[in-house]
Amino acid sequence: MATQVTATANAQRGSSFLQIAIALQTLTIFLQAVSAGLLLTSPYGEMLHSVGARVMYGASMLYMLAAVLAWKPGGGSPRPVWHASGFLVLASVQVVLGIAHVPSVHLPLGVLMFGLSVLALARR
Repeated sequence: MATQVTATANAQRGSSFLQIAIALQTLTIFLQAVSAGLLLTSPYGEMLHSVGARVMYGASMLYMLAAVLAWKPGGGSPRPVWHASGFLVLASVQVVLGIAHVPSVHLPLGVLMFGLSVLALARR
C-alpha cells in the first residue's frame, strides 16, 4: 500500500515537472518571436535572438528530460517522450536554419513550434 502511494506521488511530481518544462519551452519560443522583431528594429536584437536560441534549445532539452522522468520512474505513457523528441528535432532544425540564414523556412517553423508547444501545454 505504501509503495502505491509513493508511486502515485512520484507520478504527480513527474507530471508537474513536465508541465513546468512545457510552459518554459512555450515561453522561450514566444520570447524568440519577440527577439526576432527586435532583430529587425534594434542594434542589439541579433544578440538577444542568439542568446534566446540557446535558451530555447536548453528548454527543449529540459522538456525531454522531464518527459523521460515522468515516463520511466512514474510508469506513465511514453507519448510525452515522443513529443519531446519531436520538439528537440524541430529545435535542432530551427537552429541550423537560423545559422544558415534561411528565413523562408525558419520563421514558419518557429510559428509551428509555438503552436505545437501551446497545444502540448493545453493537453497537460
